[in-house]
Parts: sequence; C-alpha cells; structure tokens
Amino acid sequence: MDALSARSQVTGFYDEPSGSVQYVVADMATRKCAIIDPVLDFDERSGATATKNADALLDFVRESGLEVEWILDTHPHADHFSAAHYLRGRTGAPTAIGEKIIDVQKLWKVIYNWPEFSADGSQWDRLFADGATFSVGGLPARVLFSPGHTLASITYVIGDAAFIHDTLFMPDSGTARTDFPGGSAERLWRSIEDILALPDETRLFVGHDYQPGGREARWESTVAEQKAGNIHVAGGRTEADFVALRQARDRTLPMPRLILHALQVNMNGGRLPEPESNGRRYLKFPLDCL
Repeated sequence: MDALSARSQVTGFYDEPSGSVQYVVADMATRKCAIIDPVLDFDERSGATATKNADALLDFVRESGLEVEWILDTHPHADHFSAAHYLRGRTGAPTAIGEKIIDVQKLWKVIYNWPEFSADGSQWDRLFADGATFSVGGLPARVLFSPGHTLASITYVIGDAAFIHDTLFMPDSGTARTDFPGGSAERLWRSIEDILALPDETRLFVGHDYQPGGREARWESTVAEQKAGNIHVAGGRTEADFVALRQARDRTLPMPRLILHALQVNMNGGRLPEPESNGRRYLKFPLDCL
C-alpha cells in the first residue's frame, strides 16, 4: 500500500502542564494502533506521580475498540516523564525508540554518575535504525533519523502522517531548541530538510505546542504549510541564517524545569527509580552540570 493512500486516524491528547502532545494513531481497517510519546504525570513540588494522562489514552483505546500494537517514543524527553513502561505493563505492547538512545544513555550516565546503568538500549523492546520499517495494522511505517534537538531523535512516518516530535513546531512557533547536551542547530536544519522533503500533503504532528499569543493548542499541519509559513524556516532562509537564529534564541531560554528529573527516568525507558530500603523512590540531581 502506498503510504500517502494509507490514511491513518490520528487523535492528539494535550498535556497542558508540559505543553506536550500525545498521540494514538490507528489503522481503522484492522483496529490496531500505536501510542506515541505518552506522558506520566509528575508534580515536582510534591514529588507526586500519577497516571492520569496514560489512563486517558487507555480509556480512548478501549472505547474506540482498538488494540495497542506499539508504544513509541520519539526521543528521551526533557520536560516530562515517559509513560511507556507503565503502558507496556497495562497492554503488553512492545516499546520502541531510536537506536541512538544508547549515545544519550552513555552521555547522561556520566552526568548522573550512574556506573551500574546499562547503556545498551535494553530498556526498550526494539531500537529503530534510520530507515527501519514496521507497520501499525495495515499502515506502512518507517523511521527517519532526526537529530539536532537530541542525539537520538527520530520521526515516525505512519501512513500519510509524520510524527516530527521536537524538530518543527507549528508554523507560528518555529523550531525546537538545540542547546541540550548533544544538540546541534546544524544537524536540526538537516533533519528539518529531510522532513520537508516528504510529499507536500503529508500531515505533520508536533510534539509540543506552547500556545503563542494565548491561542488554543494546535498540533497538526502539513509539509506545504510548514514550507510556506514556518517562522524559522520559510522565506528563503539559508542554513547559516537558521543556525544563527536558532543559537541566538537558545541563549535566551532557561533549561526546562524538569530536565534533571526527566532524563534519569526517560533514559531508563520510563522506569522510575527502584525503591530504596524504606520503600521510597528517590530522584538524583547533579548540581552545576548544565
């Protein structure tokens, strides 16, 4: 089946605290679906965790008569915990992420001084290489390696839809930051070029929306719309223009408030730290590392 003729049903779920968008992408012919970038709730002020977001995804899947075939993360997130491990336990569906997660693990295990951590990607059921193919029901799916925001970022092209995570945002919001450890504005530009080389009618689904000007959250555009109107890319901007703009903007941005909380969970496939002798779980904070 030609990818663009394979129309996927995409439902987005917006998490306002993190500005994140979670997706259920379904093949309605087979009733099979994938969950992409699910959020595990976390309140850094109280240390409370919850599964409200993930359970809403499960409720939608059940009420829609769907079966979860994949639980997919586009990259190790810096602003929320991944609910992939929780959802795997609830559904039995395999988890997956890009194979370059191993490079992120090696980088951050040093930052966290975590020598016993297994930096081999074994925390997921499958690691996708650039160009890897799979399916969601009868929908053809493939992977584009899309680094720049992180070392490990990938795009999932599923049927006529591409899940582009933190590369491009909606046209009025521009593009993702590149100042995290392992980030690169030059590499992000090349990743964006790869995404914009998809057919113009390809539907693009972003990983975040920060509601510029107070508008309602939005998360779907097309390749044509991004080429015509993205404020960081359109208008004949060159790679050098983009890199200068991106790096200047990155210098003004504070670190995400949850980055040191989230990376130690997300580099471990969404697993919370193991309970200690008193039965409680603890996060670890490296000081003065960013």
